Amino acid sequence: MSAELLLRAGAHPIIGHRGASGLAPENTIASFDLALEQGAEAFEFDLRMTRDGVPVVFHDPTLDRTTDGKGPLLDRALADLPRFDAGARFSADGGRTFPFRGQGVRIPTLAEMLARYPQVPFLIELKEVGAAGPAVEEIARAGAENRVVVASFHDQAVAPFRRRPFHPGASRPEIVRLAAGALVGHAVDDPAELYAVPDRYRDLIPVPTRRFVAAATRLGKPVHVWTVNDPERANRLWDVGCSGMITNFPGLLLAARRSRFGS
Repeated sequence: MSAELLLRAGAHPIIGHRGASGLAPENTIASFDLALEQGAEAFEFDLRMTRDGVPVVFHDPTLDRTTDGKGPLLDRALADLPRFDAGARFSADGGRTFPFRGQGVRIPTLAEMLARYPQVPFLIELKEVGAAGPAVEEIARAGAENRVVVASFHDQAVAPFRRRPFHPGASRPEIVRLAAGALVGHAVDDPAELYAVPDRYRDLIPVPTRRFVAAATRLGKPVHVWTVNDPERANRLWDVGCSGMITNFPGLLLAARRSRFGS
């Protein structure tokens, strides 16, 4: 499987946001397995670094929100991570139950993800610049260059992927440039092969506007939107030309896509 599904502007992939993170602990094997069961066609996930330089699948700079650990992830070596329960904090019912607590849910490495899901395209967000070099090495070691797209808020993190055979997603500066160009009718063609954008910046400002999506489409690049969990919202985004939906509930959005597009 290649990244073509993520890179084709006419496609409408359902992309599991940190897996099926509305129903299982985010960025864990339990979440990604469930996303596949629900029909997700690609995964979006985050990468951070351990103290000893190993890229692992984790969103926050600290362990506190999603595990029973405390403090910065960057202070921990890879050998330390199995002691932390990555399912400890997850609750789908407002804290009444914690069904994944004590079930052996751990923080996965990028290498583990590449080996476990060899047929799944990945949209990876690098949360720190220091993860770029190790990610390049792991992806190349797995021979997965053609099924992985790497994006980041940080332009420097994406820079090593702006060469063949890698596929670069947009950095935040590239997204800002496209948005500014769309406003004046002159979109600048950056090296990015796709734009993965929030539905709203800081929950206030719409990002995938009709002008923004039209500018990307003229450049032949798809716009994928996160985090979209409402079928009605997904349909409005498809109305303006957006491609993929990055969602915590892949099954729900897959049903919405089938209802709209028939497949």
